[in-house]
Amino acid sequence: MWVPPEATDPILLHAPTRKSVGFFGAVCERDGRMSTQPAQTFNADTFESFLKKLLRRHRPGYRMVVIVDNARWHHAKKLNPWLNKHRDHLILDYLPPYSPELNHIERVWKLTRRLCTHNRYFPQLEELLQRVENQFALWKYPNSTLHKLCAIT
Repeated sequence: MWVPPEATDPILLHAPTRKSVGFFGAVCERDGRMSTQPAQTFNADTFESFLKKLLRRHRPGYRMVVIVDNARWHHAKKLNPWLNKHRDHLILDYLPPYSPELNHIERVWKLTRRLCTHNRYFPQLEELLQRVENQFALWKYPNSTLHKLCAIT
């Protein structure tokens, strides 16, 4: 950061911590609705819990395709019995390795960070969590922002 020589150095507030907030998320490309679920850890159990939440939003007569990257919990053998049981309604489509630009949810995470966290000071982690959850609440219903952001053209 450049500061004119005659000005005093700015004081930047920051919380000296490595705490973070994690979410599973999915966007319906048809109308821009977003489903999220906070996660303390990312593993096969929490991922299965998120998939169950997505399956509750399943439209009868349609198959839900969830595009996932190659995180180890997406490939967990522990998920196979559950995925086989629901294969008529839900399938996982794996992206090629090292291609996060193909995953539309990555665009949503980037927009979320820009709208909610960039250049903002959060003295408490709960304030950050509340800010992000408020943004996700706006995107819970059909919206043009995510629909355009995740559109397949």
